[in-house]
Amino acid sequence: MKPYWALLELAVGAFLTYWYYFVPDYVLAVVMYTLLGRAALSLFLEPDSPNYIWRFFCRITDPAVTVFAQVTPKATAQVVLWLFSVVWLFWLRFAFRVFSMASGLIPVM
Repeated sequence: MKPYWALLELAVGAFLTYWYYFVPDYVLAVVMYTLLGRAALSLFLEPDSPNYIWRFFCRITDPAVTVFAQVTPKATAQVVLWLFSVVWLFWLRFAFRVFSMASGLIPVM
């Protein structure tokens, strides 16, 4: 069995080697899960709540919601728009992974 620092070195080396895949994937994941958190918090907080976590979630996710509102029907409720945005981001991450694997940009595991 390898010592833990050797395993850590392998993990860091893999990240540095394939940073062009991991960084965009991580950013998309952060926005996607923050949208889920925003939808969950909306059950307990008002839309204009002064709560700092709510304001942070809104600030991080508003650009994605604005983009995905262009391809989502206008009649949807705001919470449903957030959830549709989560679905769009999931498929965007999936397509990015498939494209990266097909292009040989990440190792096939």
